[in-house]
Amino acid sequence: MNAGLLINRFDAALNTESLNTNLLDNLTTAVIVLDKDLLLLYMNPAAEALLETSVNHCQDLFIGEVFPGSKKLVSSLKNVLDNGIIYIARKVTLAKTNLNRMTVDYSASRLITDSQSYLMLELQELDRSYNISRKEMLISNHETTLGLVRGLGHEIKNPLGGIRGAAQLLAEELPEQELKDYTNVIIEETDRLVGLIDRLTGQYQKPALQQLNIHEVLERVYNLISAETKGSIEVVKDYDPSIPDITGDISQLIQAVLNIVRNAMQALSESDMQGVTPKIILRTRTVNQVTIGSVMHKLVARIEIIDNGPGIDSKLIENIFYPLISGRANGTGLGLSLSQNILKNHNGLIECGSQKGKTCFTISIPLSSEEPMNEKNIRNNSDDT
Repeated sequence: MNAGLLINRFDAALNTESLNTNLLDNLTTAVIVLDKDLLLLYMNPAAEALLETSVNHCQDLFIGEVFPGSKKLVSSLKNVLDNGIIYIARKVTLAKTNLNRMTVDYSASRLITDSQSYLMLELQELDRSYNISRKEMLISNHETTLGLVRGLGHEIKNPLGGIRGAAQLLAEELPEQELKDYTNVIIEETDRLVGLIDRLTGQYQKPALQQLNIHEVLERVYNLISAETKGSIEVVKDYDPSIPDITGDISQLIQAVLNIVRNAMQALSESDMQGVTPKIILRTRTVNQVTIGSVMHKLVARIEIIDNGPGIDSKLIENIFYPLISGRANGTGLGLSLSQNILKNHNGLIECGSQKGKTCFTISIPLSSEEPMNEKNIRNNSDDT
C-alpha cells in the first residue's frame, strides 16, 4: 500500500466524529469549548476531573461562573474572540465552582466552524505534576522500606528459630518445673518477636479475590467502630451509591480501612479539644483520570476518612507510612504501613493531609486499570520473608 493511500485513509479517519471524540476524551489536558458569548458547551473528562464537576452541571454556564472571580481570564478570552490571537498564561490561580483553588497554565484559541466562532480553553494543572511526583515518591519509599525491613526480618527470624529450638531442648533436660518456667519465657518471647516481624513485614497470605462493592467494606468498619465507641464519637456516612464493583480481597481491605479509622478514633479519644464534638466522616466518590505511580487510571474509587481531631504533627506527616513510626506513645507504628501495603497490592494508594481540626486519609482504588489485579501481581508485591 503506497504512502498516499495511507495518508488519505488516515485523513478520512481523523474526520470521523467518533475518533475526534475519543481523542478529546483520552487527553490528560483539560479542554473546555465555549461559544461566542463565553458560555460553556463542552468539557472533556480531564476538565471534569480538574474542575471537580461535570459537563451536565456546567452546561451553558458563563465562564465567569465556572471560574468565580476570574475577571482577567474573562477579559483575555474576549480579546482572543476579537483578534483571533492565541493567548497563553502561566502560573495562574483560579477558583472552581466549589471555591477550591488551583494553579494552572492555560491557553485560549479561537475556532471558526460554519461561520460560527468558538473558543477552546486548554488548562494544565501545575499541582498535578507535583502530585504525581509525590505519589511516585511515596510508592517508591514504601517499596524500598518494605524491602529493607523484609531483608532484616529474614535475618532476625533465623537466629530466633535457633534460640527457640535450643530452649525447647533445654526444657526437656531440666528436672524441675520451676526451671522450665524460664525456658517457657524464652519460647514465648521468641514467638512474640516472630509475630511482630510477620506483622512488620506484612506476611503474605493468598488473597481471596472477588467482585465486591466498596461500601461492603465501609459498612463492616462502620459497624465495628460504632460498637467500640458506643456513641462517644459521631460517625457520618457520605456515600456515592453509584460506584461500580471492584476486584479485591474484602478481609484485607476491611483491615486496611479499619487501621485508619481506629487511628482516627484513638486520636479523637485522646484529644482535649474543648467544645468540639468528635466526628469521623466516611466519604466515597469516583474520580476520573487519576495517576497512581506511573499508571493513569480512567476511573478510581476514592474513600476519604476525615476526623476533626488535633491533627498529625507536621514532623511526622511525611513518615507516617513507614513501619514503627507512630504519633502515639503506646502505638506500634505498624497499622498504616500494613494498610499502605494492602492498597499497593490492589494497585491503589493511601495519602494523608492534616491540619488542626481536620485530618483526611484518602484511599484510591482503580476501577479500571492497565494492569488488572491478579494473584501473580499480588504475590510479586507481597513475597514473604
